[in-house]
Amino acid sequence: MKRITNNAKETQALARDIAKDVVKKSGGKAKVIGLVGELGAGKTTFSQAFASALGVEEKVSSPTFVIEKIYKLKDQAVFTHLIHIDAYRLNDPKELINLGWKEIIENPHNIILIEWADNVEKILPEDYIKINLEHLSGDKREILIKMKDEK
Repeated sequence: MKRITNNAKETQALARDIAKDVVKKSGGKAKVIGLVGELGAGKTTFSQAFASALGVEEKVSSPTFVIEKIYKLKDQAVFTHLIHIDAYRLNDPKELINLGWKEIIENPHNIILIEWADNVEKILPEDYIKINLEHLSGDKREILIKMKDEK
C-alpha cells in the first residue's frame, strides 16, 4: 500500500491507524514493524504517533545511543510492551541478537518497532511489516507499507 502524506499531522494519523490495526491482529506472537528511510524522512515522527496510539504517555525519541527503549502498554488486552529499537548504529544483524533479540521476538506480548530496519533486515521475521518513508518535498512524504515477502 502506498500513501502520500502532505504534512506531519497526516503522517502521524497514518501511524496511529497502523498501530490500531497491528493491535487488532495479534496472532499469538510478537509483531515487528520496521521503519526505513533516510535521515529526516519521518521515522521518529511516525514512531511517536505509533507509540501514542498504543497508550504510551512518555516522550518518545529515537533510542539512537541506547539502541532500545521499552515502554509498558496500558489498557491493551494482548500486547503489554512496545520495544522501540534504533538500528542506525548496528553494522551487523548479529549485534541485535547480542542485545537479546531472541527473547524479545519470542514474547507474544511485544510489539517491536525498529527504526533503520534495513540494517537488521536479515534477521527479521518473514511476516514483519516494512514501512518505507521517503521525503518528497517540504513536509510531503511517500509512505510504502508492505510485508517482507511482498515484491
